[in-house]
Amino acid sequence: MMHRKRGLRMAVVSMLSSSPKNGVELMDEMEKMTQGWWRPSPGSVYPLLEQLTSEGMIRKRDDGRYELTEKASEEMEWSFGPSFRKRPSIDEMVNEISGFVSYLEETSKTDSAKTAAYSQKMKELAERLSSLAQRSSEKP
Repeated sequence: MMHRKRGLRMAVVSMLSSSPKNGVELMDEMEKMTQGWWRPSPGSVYPLLEQLTSEGMIRKRDDGRYELTEKASEEMEWSFGPSFRKRPSIDEMVNEISGFVSYLEETSKTDSAKTAAYSQKMKELAERLSSLAQRSSEKP
């Protein structure tokens, strides 16, 4: 749960770095980024926006959109370097893959029609991961 909150926080700050947005625009963009797999709830986005505002990371403009403050820009530069992004570790990538697999498992149990159209693609990905795991375990 903490990992997901930190991820949402980082995503919101990253999205606001490109342009000011309101809560609905942030939820829409997150849903678009995940290709419809996930849409954060208002119950997670708006409390986060309030928290970021109270921390001085963002401010609410008169038009209702949020924008980064100088403090946020400085922290992003310090945290992520000049490109604002750090390369994820193998551990972080494997955890992300695990999270997506869990999501697909749950979706398949509750609405198998949603995942049925992707069964071939999932098989191909599973084969690629299996091959990668096999090669990795053969090397010293």
